[in-house]
Amino acid sequence: MQHHLNSLGFAKPPAQTRVVVAMSGGVDSSVVAGLLHREGYEVIGITLQLYDHGAMIGKKGACCAGQDIHDARRVAESLGIPHYVLNYENRFRDAVMEDFADTYLAGETPIPCVKCNQSVKFKDLLTTARELGADCMATGHYVRRLTGAGGAELHQAAEFGKDQSYFLFATTREQLDFLRFPLGGHPKEETRRIAAELGLVVHDKPDSQDICFVPTGGYAAVIEKLRPGASDPGDIMHIDGYALGRHEGVIHYTVGQRRGLGVAAGEPLYVVRLEPAQRRVWVGPRSALEKKRFILRDVNWLADETMPERSGEIVVKWRSSQQPKPAEFFRLPGNRALVQLFEPQAAIAPGQACVAYDGSRVLGGGWITATAPDAVEEVARSLWSVHAGGEIHT
Repeated sequence: MQHHLNSLGFAKPPAQTRVVVAMSGGVDSSVVAGLLHREGYEVIGITLQLYDHGAMIGKKGACCAGQDIHDARRVAESLGIPHYVLNYENRFRDAVMEDFADTYLAGETPIPCVKCNQSVKFKDLLTTARELGADCMATGHYVRRLTGAGGAELHQAAEFGKDQSYFLFATTREQLDFLRFPLGGHPKEETRRIAAELGLVVHDKPDSQDICFVPTGGYAAVIEKLRPGASDPGDIMHIDGYALGRHEGVIHYTVGQRRGLGVAAGEPLYVVRLEPAQRRVWVGPRSALEKKRFILRDVNWLADETMPERSGEIVVKWRSSQQPKPAEFFRLPGNRALVQLFEPQAAIAPGQACVAYDGSRVLGGGWITATAPDAVEEVARSLWSVHAGGEIHT
């Protein structure tokens, strides 16, 4: 008997399709579990205990699981689906929290949500889902997984303001084959309406605004806890070479920062460079932030098996909420790429992710590693000689 593809893309009835839903305790993943259960799928909910909630908020005796795990358990009970809590604290600390601290101490701007998806959720949890015999794993991310001529493609969500594709650029082609994102075509308002319709206790729960293990937004305090002594004082230097004042730790600053510099000057100043080893924070006018090209490491190219030598005109963004900017990618040895912007842009910082798009489709991306003009220009000159036959936006 032939079966049409079900809503998750399998040629069998929903009742014969096992789905592991990554349940964070929020409204989005709860709605995913509720919708798939209502459609008749065999749903298994899994929630990850990633960190000691009590330690992070500095409150002794606080429930180490936190409210989110409690909420996920209540949702699963109301739906009548099996639910498991897996203790991934050690994995999360090693892969995400330690990297977060080290990246800040190196003077870079970390994005722990990408690291978490890359290492814990879409690697460790996905492996667990396979071990449970699941046909796929579903999450509450606002992205779309579409099937193209070459297989599964990652696309932006229908609602741009809620799109999370930037945070999923490191997803591999193999992982994308196994993943499903049922909310990608839904506006957030509809998700909340469905949550209320399903009678989920989290239907009016506020969205999380902070990094999960930094619930108060105080990055420096968390880094100091992970790396005692990280707040060593040093000099605030103007890019023209003179000292403007002192700071209480490089970890309190990020490239592009304007407020809270602690120095007075006759013009608006921005952080343009950090030198953690020398404990120096360099500041200057906004024009000093503008760059037209930079280098990426650890490039993950989703569009094809290998990244082309030259991408042609695409668009990129290096912050999740920004409007994409026209650019080109040039492949470099060692899984790296040079990004050539068509117009100079400000506040491009090492440690950020740069993600490339063709329309709504995520082509791939990598981690910004070099923005220093001398290092980048040397690479660029060698590339321009190779691609001399084509127009280069210099």
